[in-house]
Amino acid sequence: MKLKAGELRQTIPTKEEKQKIKHNPIYFVLDNVLDTYNIGSIFRLADAVSAEKIFLCGECETPPSTRITKAAIDTEKWVGWEYRKSAAEVALELKQKGVMIVALEQNEKSKPYNKIDYKFPIAVIVGNETYGVSEDALDVSDAIAELPMFGVNVSLNVVVSSGILVYEIVKNLTRGDMI
Repeated sequence: MKLKAGELRQTIPTKEEKQKIKHNPIYFVLDNVLDTYNIGSIFRLADAVSAEKIFLCGECETPPSTRITKAAIDTEKWVGWEYRKSAAEVALELKQKGVMIVALEQNEKSKPYNKIDYKFPIAVIVGNETYGVSEDALDVSDAIAELPMFGVNVSLNVVVSSGILVYEIVKNLTRGDMI
């Protein structure tokens, strides 16, 4: 099923429709992301790659929220999500289940995003717009990915950087692992 923006805004998925969706083993962990535009847009990105789930952690606003819905174009009704207090705890739980944990952050331990050997299942942690990914979540991560910046600004928007990273991950993983 493919729905355009107008159709998404007018459709409420049934439980059966949601269960029919095949998901890729990709998780998003939002670590104190505050901007509802970013949260909603990550729902849209998660839908685009058919991610398994989004974890909204810490100070993240959660659906229902008109501001999240506006940016998400109602994809928050289709993408599985859960609120959790701590991104680090979520990352640790996923890691114990064999999920590769990749934080998107500028850090002394970070590597260029296109030089990391990604594997499924995978979780991408993105952080607060001002302070980034928490130290606790970074400590649990298997890798820390960084995007190169060539201008004056030191970072990209959370959603833009997440999109670049996730599509790099998808591009570099074997097609057999994807739906």
